Amino acid sequence: MDKLFIPRGVQRTSLPKFLLWLLPWTGLFAVGIYAIYLCLAEGLFHTNMDNRFAFGIWIFMDLTVIALGAGAFFTGFLLYILRKKELSAVINSAVVIGLICYSGAVLVLMVDVGQPLRAWFTFWHPNTHSMLTEVTFCLTCYLVVLLIEYIPIVLKNRKLRQIPKFLVFEFELHKLMPVFAAVGAFLSFFHQGSLGGLFGVLRGRPFAFREELGIWPSTFFLFVFSAAAAGPSFIMLTTLLVEKLTRKRLVRSSIYQFLGKLSGSMLIGYVLLKSIDTLIWINSTSPGNGFPAFEFYETQSFGTWILFSEIVLFGLFPALILLSSRLRMNRVLLFGSAFLVCCGIMLNRFVMTIQTLALPTLPFDEFLTYAPSWEEVAAFLFVVAYGVILYSLTYRYTTIFPQERELALGRNEEHGELSAAQSTDDGSRQNSFSAKTVNRTIS
Repeated sequence: MDKLFIPRGVQRTSLPKFLLWLLPWTGLFAVGIYAIYLCLAEGLFHTNMDNRFAFGIWIFMDLTVIALGAGAFFTGFLLYILRKKELSAVINSAVVIGLICYSGAVLVLMVDVGQPLRAWFTFWHPNTHSMLTEVTFCLTCYLVVLLIEYIPIVLKNRKLRQIPKFLVFEFELHKLMPVFAAVGAFLSFFHQGSLGGLFGVLRGRPFAFREELGIWPSTFFLFVFSAAAAGPSFIMLTTLLVEKLTRKRLVRSSIYQFLGKLSGSMLIGYVLLKSIDTLIWINSTSPGNGFPAFEFYETQSFGTWILFSEIVLFGLFPALILLSSRLRMNRVLLFGSAFLVCCGIMLNRFVMTIQTLALPTLPFDEFLTYAPSWEEVAAFLFVVAYGVILYSLTYRYTTIFPQERELALGRNEEHGELSAAQSTDDGSRQNSFSAKTVNRTIS
């Protein structure tokens, strides 16, 4: 029965091996469920957060996975709106990754609020002056869009395609993908930006406060650019990881080159804006609020090295490599740069959440320290386990990578041609040997 659901023309591991692969992730999933139960049933005292340190590992990782999942909206926008056909090879994978990241982030936010039964308050009693209201609406709507984009991937399963109604529904839904891609790009632009704008309007936190560009603080645009730069790099890394685990070629090398160039182009723009923003903050914004900027870097754990790492090591350096066609040909440099891009986004989200709250803002304030509890870590690892399980099931029973079958057939044909050539060569040698034997006998 399992083999009947596997797509034609591709190879998958046996069912026992697949279940063995899922076993540890299922265990991690169960531990996360227990941690979530403790937080919701008994209270948030299971966490190490309090009223002073309200943003912990959950918010930091939420911002990170939402940024890394931005490849879904950015890839969809480029493919369906700007007609970049090269991205059709990874669009399904981008949708699955986006769905995992966004649904996982929403789930952790429900645990972070502590009262998921009152989640509807945000929609029924919205605070129209809060950027979090915009984030909530856009995040929820885009999650619905991702679910709609995920449905055609599931319906392409060969057993489901045998049902006429499902086949017609999948065909009609596929024609609407440009509309959903445009809506998704619109929603993602605002919720990615509002997540950054949330920190930029915190006047009580001079380390994060920024001047406005129009009606939004500069962090609004920085978050959008950084997410667009990280999305393609994360797609590259996840695709490479799946190739290593399955020992198959899933996309052509030109796809990696295109994604690398795309990520580098967005990253160099982000680095430029980030550098300008930082210079303005150091020379104008922070001193204007009565705080010399370098006072925020006097703590050894948050020294100027962290600013250098974010802008130069994880920003400018990989951007220059990804923009060079010659350097991109080196797979080590290509994927290494993509890894640095993702690390840079994680560092940026860490700085905006953890460092912003840890630094004192009043003379009598102390430097705050925070370490997550095991319940916080387990709740986030639950999202990781959930993502691995969903991606594994989708990869096994649907066609995530359209080029997989073509590349597999090409390899088989190549082996077939080599075997035929060897057979022909062996046959000609045998005929030649037989002819020589006959001539000697006649002589």
